[in-house]
Formats: sequence, C-alpha cells, structure tokens
Amino acid sequence: MKIVTYLRVSTSRQGDSGLGLEAQRNTIDSYATARNASIVKEFVEVESGKKTSNRPELAAALHLAKVTGSTLVIAKLDRLSRNAAFLLTLKDSGVKFIAADMPDANDLTVGVMALVAQQEREAISERTKLALKAYKARGGKLGNPNGAAALQRAAKGNDDAVSAIKAKADSYAADLKPVIQDITSKGIVSLGGIAKELNARQIKTARDGEWHKATVANLLARLEAKAA
Repeated sequence: MKIVTYLRVSTSRQGDSGLGLEAQRNTIDSYATARNASIVKEFVEVESGKKTSNRPELAAALHLAKVTGSTLVIAKLDRLSRNAAFLLTLKDSGVKFIAADMPDANDLTVGVMALVAQQEREAISERTKLALKAYKARGGKLGNPNGAAALQRAAKGNDDAVSAIKAKADSYAADLKPVIQDITSKGIVSLGGIAKELNARQIKTARDGEWHKATVANLLARLEAKAA
C-alpha cells in the first residue's frame, strides 16, 4: 500500500515551531507501520486562518496521490471535518482518502459529509430563489433576454460522449505535465529514459500500467497538441 501524507497547522508560528506537526506525524507513522504502508511523500500545509480555502500543499498532495495511485492519509479530521471547501476538494479529486485516527472515515465518509455541506448550500440557493421570486412579483425583471440563444450555442448533441472521453485523457495528460517538465529539466529527454523515470517514481499510466516508449510518445503528443 502506497500513501501520500498531508499534515496541517493553522498558523505560521505553529509551522515554524513544529507544534502539532510531530503529533500528526506520529499518528500517521503508526498507521503506516500497522498496515505495512510505504510513504511516497509528506506534505505540510501552514494555513493563515484568513485564507483557509487556499491550500497549495493539499492540491500537490492530491496530484501526487492521483498519479501514483496512492491513498491520501491525514492524521485527524479535526476542524477539517467541518470545512466544506476541504471536504469538497477531497470528494471531487477522486483520490482515496483515509484519516489515521478514524480509519472508517475514508473517502466514502467524506462524500457523505460533503453532501451535508452541499445540502446547506442548496438551502441557501433555495432561499435566494424565493427572494428573486418575490422581487419578480413586485415587478422586477429577471433573466437574460439572450438566454435561449446562448443555450442553443452551447448544445453539443451526441458529441458529448466523445468530448468527455477526450477531456478525461487531456486532464490526465495535464496532471502529468509538471512531472514530465521536471524529468526533462534533469536532462532526461529520450522516450525510454522518461518511461524509466516515470516507473521509478511509481507513476501509473492512464490504464494503471507501466510506462513504455509508446505510451510516453502518446503522452508527449497529447501535451504538444494541447499546447499548440
């Protein structure tokens, strides 16, 4: 089992002193030892408290977990369990998730908690709709007069399925773009060399297989086409 670990403290002072980090690290290490898991990489987030939605380390941790097929592990749900933005980020990432202190609180549990947060958002939306309805009843005008035309332009018909497949492949290639850039920056530019390095980094192909010259060539071609 491969895991990517994510530690979080809420202030720069705590991050500098290590306060709270060591306890989280010990909890995760105990979890990894009990399950014979190997830690691919550790990420530490220091949040300001004022910008709790800005989590670059979480994004990086989710990206690495995604491309290596690892499980994201945190020490405690703690206040994160009440943070809708954090929960929805986890839910939408598609990455398997486990809290070390609550192994049952995995990605499925996060999904349930995210649904609760979503229900609250929907309740707010419903209240907004009622307010707009009351405004319209008082003679106010709602909507975009060009809305119908905009919907017609947006119609895609049967091309949706093909577009979805292409979008998924493009998204996976985009996930790997920074990895390829890092590899080539080290002077590794041959197809075989890149394939060997990707395998060494435990990064899987889109079909969960090992890299070969052909799969690397396909990936580079897709990235080049997207950049054109």
